[in-house]
Amino acid sequence: MIRNPVAILILLVAAILLGASMFFTVSEKEHAVLFRLGEIVQSDFKPGVHFKWPFINNVVKFDRRLIPLDSKPERVLTSEKRNLIVDYFVMWRITNAREYYLAFRGDERRAGGQIGSVVISGLRDELQKRTMRQVVADDRDEIMRNLTVSTNAVMGKFGIEIADVRIKQLELEEKVLDSVFEQMRAERTQFAADLRAKGEKQAKILESEASRKRIEIVAAATRQADIIKGEGDAKASEIYARAYNRDAEFYAFYRSLQGYRNSFTSKDDVIVLEPDSEFFKYFGSSKK
Repeated sequence: MIRNPVAILILLVAAILLGASMFFTVSEKEHAVLFRLGEIVQSDFKPGVHFKWPFINNVVKFDRRLIPLDSKPERVLTSEKRNLIVDYFVMWRITNAREYYLAFRGDERRAGGQIGSVVISGLRDELQKRTMRQVVADDRDEIMRNLTVSTNAVMGKFGIEIADVRIKQLELEEKVLDSVFEQMRAERTQFAADLRAKGEKQAKILESEASRKRIEIVAAATRQADIIKGEGDAKASEIYARAYNRDAEFYAFYRSLQGYRNSFTSKDDVIVLEPDSEFFKYFGSSKK
């Protein structure tokens, strides 16, 4: 029996250390890989406390959270053979710690380098199918989605998931900026000319339509006026006929007076008539 207090203390500390080395903890933010003499034994630990044999087993932990990869800008050709300087970043995470360790020995820099190579290869494929305009304005979101899918297809077998690939900036080489801006100005000018031409065409169509409608409206109004005038003339004729039938002699006299008034107030200087003309029927005659 050991009675030396120092020896007891040493044994107690050794027992505590030995007991502590028999357990390890895994948080919800970590992956853990358990080795036995250098060989992987288990890699699918859930968060909590787990057992291991001291001196025989060792544990390596990896971050379960998203890991950013901010790569240096790359020069990529478009379908127009123009160089674009592309700056991008990638967000990735470890999904299978065993495959990740076997592929990269747990080296995050090696994994990042592999991811960057895959992304830039996919980026070249995407940009070489598109014009500069499509890359800069039209298809940028589609390019990033395609890169995320294609990079995942390659890196998935290494226990890595690509959460997102983002193009931060696209720049032209300095020597081609002027020519590109000139082309953009020419395209904008042509676009404006096309818009003006379409506007003028539409204006002519509207003007022609308005003119046609105006003619139709005037024609309809004229037709309606003629109808009303005809109805008025018919009504006047009817009134004249009734008046004539009531007193034919008076009606003839009234019509002659109208004829005299029109003749004598006319601007013509000379009227040539036969002395016995019907026109002079009511001149110098009277009935008693």
